[in-house]
Amino acid sequence: MSDGVEVFVVGFVLPSAETDMCVPDSRSGWLGSMVYLGMMVGAFFWGGMSDKVGRRQCLLISMSLNGFFAFLSSFVQGYGFFLLCRLIAGFGIGGAVPIVFSFFAETLAREKRGEHLSWLCMFWMIGGIYASAMAWAIIPHYGWSFSMGSAYQFHSWRVFVVVCALPCVCAVVALTFIPESPRFYLEVGKHDEAWMILKQIHDTNMRARGQPEKVFTVNRIKIPKQIDELVEMQSETGNPVSKVLFRVKAELHGIWLTFLKCFNYPVKDNTIKLAIVWFTLSFGFYGLSVWFPDVIKHLQADEYASKVKTHANERIEDFTFNFTLENQIHTNGVFINDRFVSMKFKSVTFIDSTFQNCYFDDVTSVGSYFRNCTFIEAFFYNTDIDDSKLRNSEVINSTFHHNKTGCQMTFDDDYSAYWVYFVNFLGTLAVLPGILCLHFSWTK
Repeated sequence: MSDGVEVFVVGFVLPSAETDMCVPDSRSGWLGSMVYLGMMVGAFFWGGMSDKVGRRQCLLISMSLNGFFAFLSSFVQGYGFFLLCRLIAGFGIGGAVPIVFSFFAETLAREKRGEHLSWLCMFWMIGGIYASAMAWAIIPHYGWSFSMGSAYQFHSWRVFVVVCALPCVCAVVALTFIPESPRFYLEVGKHDEAWMILKQIHDTNMRARGQPEKVFTVNRIKIPKQIDELVEMQSETGNPVSKVLFRVKAELHGIWLTFLKCFNYPVKDNTIKLAIVWFTLSFGFYGLSVWFPDVIKHLQADEYASKVKTHANERIEDFTFNFTLENQIHTNGVFINDRFVSMKFKSVTFIDSTFQNCYFDDVTSVGSYFRNCTFIEAFFYNTDIDDSKLRNSEVINSTFHHNKTGCQMTFDDDYSAYWVYFVNFLGTLAVLPGILCLHFSWTK
């Protein structure tokens, strides 16, 4: 469930995160792809390491990495540091996806394996539904945010990231009470540990069936693989640094050799077929999960832009603006001795306008620009109006004090964000029938 939550987080936070961090459209793609890049590398690394150090141990480490850096990413403000945290979080969650299926299957009887693995897939989708529901319930409510000055902003999408890290924390706690895979212990020659775990599973099942007196017996045991003696001898000689380097090199080489075995006879054909199936499924499913919230946002933005109001050749003197100006275009306007106090420009554009002796105090501009405008003896205090908002504009004898930093969030006063996440939540529910059909097909 926790890995399903983490995968869905990307698509939900993308529209808000790129606005909060002032990310231009040309660079916003990295926000969506960084987690999946980490998952790709993590799946290759942790999948091989689980054959060396154990399923449970690798799951604990990878899930701890994911939980810590997912939690940390909700607090960082810089775009680069946020990408780094999401990359490492993806590296951790990449280990959970392949290992958990092997770990689960190795503790199940062969005749029940398919049925119970379908339950595991269902909980993965429950994680997706949890993420969708939390996004719908949390992200549109920007009143839940707080700020420390103008530099540190903790908006509601960051609250959502924290909430989505909680299932991972619960998974790490639960893993501490789960024993290692008995098959792994047999592979590395730890017969006694494997026998104890199998006996524990047997006794638990017999008590559930009402047969606690039935004795656990072992008729045959699989011969374990032999550990490479050269690696063991080499790792015990030399200085500590060379020991560690040699061991790491040997483990990575072993992971690579294990990967190459997937392309040898008789599993080569199945490997290629499964790789194609997984690629197409992931491309469609994860791609849509990232693209869907963003495309709804852009469709609503197009509808919003079609309702713009235009004002031309206006002249306003000695007036106080203390309310929101929204979705407007002002051309060839003249503003003299006007005060803009505790207000917001929301999708407002001034073109070829003049501002003379105007006072701007506590002004926020979202998607607003001044094009070819002239400011004469204007005073700006605690505003976010800077060079990026003043396009080809001339500033004469004007003063700027205590400018706000960072981008301001959109969707403050309407319910468009609410519908973005509500529709995506309904789309996530549509996957449940397929999971249920898969489960019932296994049980028959």
